[in-house]
Amino acid sequence: MADSYRGVFGAIPYAIRHTESWTMRLYGVVGALAAGLIATVVTLALVVWMGETVGVQSGTFLFSRSLFVVGGFAAVAPLLAPLLFVARRHRRGEPVADGYDRKMAYGGFLFLASLYAGLVVSAPADLRDPTESVVLGALYALPRAAGIVPPMAAAIVVFAIHFRLRERGGSETEAIESSADDAQ
Repeated sequence: MADSYRGVFGAIPYAIRHTESWTMRLYGVVGALAAGLIATVVTLALVVWMGETVGVQSGTFLFSRSLFVVGGFAAVAPLLAPLLFVARRHRRGEPVADGYDRKMAYGGFLFLASLYAGLVVSAPADLRDPTESVVLGALYALPRAAGIVPPMAAAIVVFAIHFRLRERGGSETEAIESSADDAQ
């Protein structure tokens, strides 16, 4: 395939170039920048953490470092998933439901907003500003451990959108092709 891409870094511009949805193009830029920023912050934080714990015996610290990397990947993967799904569909020429690219972009924006909500919920008490906002007040009232819920729910929504529209797009195309065969 002459117009193919190689890996994740090639899939992002491929998805932006080949989609007809301006929403997906906007998400392609915003999502890629957010994923890059999160990956950079997680990498730098891991380097600092490793430097601070270099003299400590392995065991718990090694395990927690691994969890830190897994957590960073869990934040970046659903951000890139809509772009990767769209790039794959366009590269393979697979049938998609109406608005697939646009709805995948909405799912990506939802995940990005859920990351912010999760950060607000899990913020330490000394970093929380007094607010008159009902939404922020409700988020602050939740226990800090509940900060994982919004991103996990939004990640599930992103993948549910893909799988639901993937199945619907294929069945609609098969129905059209079978009716065209019947007409002949």
